[in-house]
Amino acid sequence: MSFSVNTNNGAAIALQYLNLTQGQLDQTQSHINTGLKVASAKDDGAIYAIAQNQRGDLAGYQSVQASLNNGSSAIDVALSAGQSISDLLIQMKQKALSAADPSLDTASRQALNANFTALRDQITTIVKNAVFNNFNLVDGSTTKIQALASADGSRRVTAAAQNLSLSGTIVTLKSTATVSTQAKASALITTLQTSLTNVNSALAKLSSGAAKFSIQSTFTQKLSDTLTSGLGNLVDANMAQESAKLQALQVRQQLGVQALSIANQAPQTILSLFR
Repeated sequence: MSFSVNTNNGAAIALQYLNLTQGQLDQTQSHINTGLKVASAKDDGAIYAIAQNQRGDLAGYQSVQASLNNGSSAIDVALSAGQSISDLLIQMKQKALSAADPSLDTASRQALNANFTALRDQITTIVKNAVFNNFNLVDGSTTKIQALASADGSRRVTAAAQNLSLSGTIVTLKSTATVSTQAKASALITTLQTSLTNVNSALAKLSSGAAKFSIQSTFTQKLSDTLTSGLGNLVDANMAQESAKLQALQVRQQLGVQALSIANQAPQTILSLFR
């Protein structure tokens, strides 16, 4: 063994190991602080790149989910409007049947007609107010509603609109229809029944569209959850392991400090040679 006051190999080696332990300790503390074993590209460039791609997909699916939710809400509003119109047509048919009674006196028919026209006009009010997020699927302003179905925006899910306005192809009842006479009331019975049948068919189509949106929304949520789980497997730190590792490194750090202290004392033995 060589005695030198210029070179202390033991101290150099102890310092190297102490620095290594300190670096591992800093890394472990970072894992504990962030909850991530790969928090930056410096930790693991390849894993970080994969994780960032998955984060991009997750952000995309959040937008897809929001788009599907908006579309579903618009269809729900249209369904509510259609159900209300169907109920109104049933009431109007009842009024028309009553007004078609030839034995009805004039005052009673006028009362029925006033009730009938109020119900008729209510259909228009419902159609105009069935709006969600600037979409109205029952007034003929649009033929369909679309929502995102993929994170890259390349695919869509679509539901057809249904025009439930008066004097249309579904609600064939004219906006000027009345039951002011027995003849008019009798003529309207078939029209009302046809409109009622058409509206109920339109409701079935809207319901099918709502089901498509709901199925896609459920799938998107499951896919998002799976991606989140996969991302966690890639970058999340195992806190139990990190806790155990932290304690072990803290012990190694203390031993390293002591080893360095001992190594630094070695040159002191040289003084004994000159006493």
